[in-house]
Amino acid sequence: MATILVIDDEANIRLMYEGLLKEEGYDVIATETGAEGLQVLDQQAVDLVVLDIKLKAENGLDVLRRIVRQHPQVPVVLCSAYISFQDDYTSWLAERYLVKSGDPDELLQEVKRVLAQRSQKAIA
Repeated sequence: MATILVIDDEANIRLMYEGLLKEEGYDVIATETGAEGLQVLDQQAVDLVVLDIKLKAENGLDVLRRIVRQHPQVPVVLCSAYISFQDDYTSWLAERYLVKSGDPDELLQEVKRVLAQRSQKAIA
């Protein structure tokens, strides 16, 4: 099954995403900072990253740039409580931009879509 890295500084969001994704059978690694997430990416194979934009220690868009530069094969789904970041060109590097809500089904659907798309590309 696919391994998903969740990078979010809010513990309740990390736990919610982790539980939701694990229920679907995914292996999940959750980190609080972008630096920790980048370290995970350097050390093991990850199929997809779910990344918050507003992190306490760093800007999630800067983390996105580093992921794209250092691990271009790993798709990123941005999740933010703020819609305004959609206008930042850097956010266009992500596979998808989602606005956080109380209903995580949209995230789950996007994760499935991105992983299926990645799988199809690998076959082609």
